Amino acid sequence: MRIAQIAPLTEAIPPQLYGGTERVVSWLTEELVELGHDVTLFASGDSRTSAKLEAMWPRALRLDDTVRDPMALHIAMLEHVRRRADDFDILHFHLDYFPFSIFSRQATPFITTMHGRLDLPEHQTVFDSFNAIPVVSISDAQRRPVPQAHWLKTIYHGLPSRLLRPRAVEPRYLAFLGRIAPEKAVDRAIRIAVRCKMPLKIAAKVDRVDRDYFEREIRPMLDLPGIEFIGEIGDEQKSEFLSGASALLMPIDWPEPFGLVMIEAMACGTPVVAYPNGSVREVVEHGLTGLVVDDEIAAADAIIGQLGNLSRRKIRARFEERFTARRMANDYLDIYRELMAPAKRRLRTVNGAAKTTPRHQDGRHQTGIDGGVYVAD
Repeated sequence: MRIAQIAPLTEAIPPQLYGGTERVVSWLTEELVELGHDVTLFASGDSRTSAKLEAMWPRALRLDDTVRDPMALHIAMLEHVRRRADDFDILHFHLDYFPFSIFSRQATPFITTMHGRLDLPEHQTVFDSFNAIPVVSISDAQRRPVPQAHWLKTIYHGLPSRLLRPRAVEPRYLAFLGRIAPEKAVDRAIRIAVRCKMPLKIAAKVDRVDRDYFEREIRPMLDLPGIEFIGEIGDEQKSEFLSGASALLMPIDWPEPFGLVMIEAMACGTPVVAYPNGSVREVVEHGLTGLVVDDEIAAADAIIGQLGNLSRRKIRARFEERFTARRMANDYLDIYRELMAPAKRRLRTVNGAAKTTPRHQDGRHQTGIDGGVYVAD
């Protein structure tokens, strides 16, 4: 199968450090190549992949201070992909709704994975206008605000089974991993740890947009006893960091579309203590892979009273059953075949009946907004 993966240019594929979407794109691309498919990755030039790399800009935009309008580069990339669309059997976008308009007017089947939140009022306008474009959700919770979208399936993220593994260390602290921002609620995590009288290690990125929040709200709390701020860490450090934690704290204050840190913890056998927002109840199985709690008091009580009942071996086994990159890749292959099937049937009909597809008056082939299932002759 000739597959195009079209990634954001913000981070390299995979990113050097933080970057959830870009890491998922990398894992999916590598699994598809390993399964024998002909994969082309459209991404920044500093990306690393076993697929064919089409470099759309020399380096990740996050690292390139010369770029002041990243949207211009993404628009140029979309046009580049459109011109090459006939080279592929399927186009897989990871750019949210940006491909909807231009790619609804060409013949190659395409799919878009929605990676972000969809609960803002302006999202209604987009999905009202493009309610026939095939899209994939990363949790059932993510799709609820826009039921009018043409959802094909929910495909949970997965990571390589050998990327993160349990280490033989004694858990001695609570952990917070990811990004410091108001919606991630690290302040709650700190208060939970203080209430439990347990150390908390914070391995997190601080974006420029959140720097004032960090300095004003979070930095003063880092002086509390037992609170340690490590900063941003990469995959090579996460097995040790998460294996040494009694639990990963995720007291989020927003509709998390998925939350990779939850399955990263599970890969290390570490239970997750999380608030029931967004995807949490779909990812965390209460009493098996973690504890879903409603507030700081409930979180502290659960950590003190119930955490010891969870089996780290069973948590790792559940990760292997539900959240590997191979399972994710196979789920996407099912979607690709589903989208390609109508095009193949029409191609056989056209060839057998010696017909051509309808054309517009200007001579262009007629295509639809259902992901491009009409066949151009």
